[in-house]
Amino acid sequence: MVRTTAAGVVCAGALAAVTAVPAQAQEPEPQRSAHWELKDTGSPAVRFRGLAAVDRDTAWLAGSAGTVLRTTDGGASWRNVSPPGAGELQFRDVEAFDARRAVVLAIGEGEASRVYRTEDGGATWAEAFRNTDPRAFYDCMAFFDRRHGLAMSDPVDGRFRILSTADGGRSWTVLPQDGMPDALAGEAGFAASGQCLVTAGSKDVWLATGGGARARVLHSADRGRTWTAADTPIPAGDPARGVFALAFRDRAHGLAVGGDYRPDQDSPSAAARTRDGGTTWRPAAAPVSAYRSGVAWLPHSRTAALAVGPTGTDLTTDGGRTWRTVDSGSYDTVDCTPDFGCWAAGEKGRAARLER
Repeated sequence: MVRTTAAGVVCAGALAAVTAVPAQAQEPEPQRSAHWELKDTGSPAVRFRGLAAVDRDTAWLAGSAGTVLRTTDGGASWRNVSPPGAGELQFRDVEAFDARRAVVLAIGEGEASRVYRTEDGGATWAEAFRNTDPRAFYDCMAFFDRRHGLAMSDPVDGRFRILSTADGGRSWTVLPQDGMPDALAGEAGFAASGQCLVTAGSKDVWLATGGGARARVLHSADRGRTWTAADTPIPAGDPARGVFALAFRDRAHGLAVGGDYRPDQDSPSAAARTRDGGTTWRPAAAPVSAYRSGVAWLPHSRTAALAVGPTGTDLTTDGGRTWRTVDSGSYDTVDCTPDFGCWAAGEKGRAARLER
């Protein structure tokens, strides 16, 4: 399904040209390289870690203070479609099927972890799941298609817990844990960008971890029933370190980014890649420049991808072997659509769309 096209190649080349050129040397607007264009959300106090790009015109944001926004005009305007009474919740993930149907995940211990669903563009919401186990803490969710999806919790009884839906998020069931390998001491997921759980195809799903002695990626080829675990070269060994985000362009080729989220700590070797579905991971020869919490493949490209974090955006044009910084703006998450609707979001109400 993913293939190289002229549009993908042209945009990757344009992004690669985004360097620290002195302002007086920049070309007029019509000749500018691809760049992030900020879209005013009117929500400067909100941090948006949840992002679902539907296309170049439509995107959903989910963030702090129970906030959910939606645009259908390319970010020119945003509608606040937050679920009523959700002001105390922290939304960290949103999965949208179109401009009207979306599912949002709130994180936290016990009943703070919840899932809401809308079928009318956020005019009304239904609470689809409320966690009643005080030991569970849900971090991310992902969908295989419009009906089948999963959500993941930090380990309960020594293993990651998986929640499953087969009706588009209307109802959820906890899956048996007997197919899940034991978690490492201190191991957990990071609810930093909604990308600690990702899918490719109809059955494959990957889960990113950190906090333990090793940063791992767990893989299931049967929609979360059974899992295998693989070590990555991304540093761990501390609650603030590990793999924060994953992106797979197909069942075989994936990227992992992360590091140490503390701003006063370096994040060396914070990017890795796989060509065998996550069985083995190789470190990037030239990794991302700092901690990165989100990653996405550019549409219709087999080699180009973006990674974002609080200190900037990095680009790879060789499938994750090498990365270079192309923007210094702060973003937590990134998502792209087939019509080249690449969006990013983050702190202080920031949202942007990639423009060429």
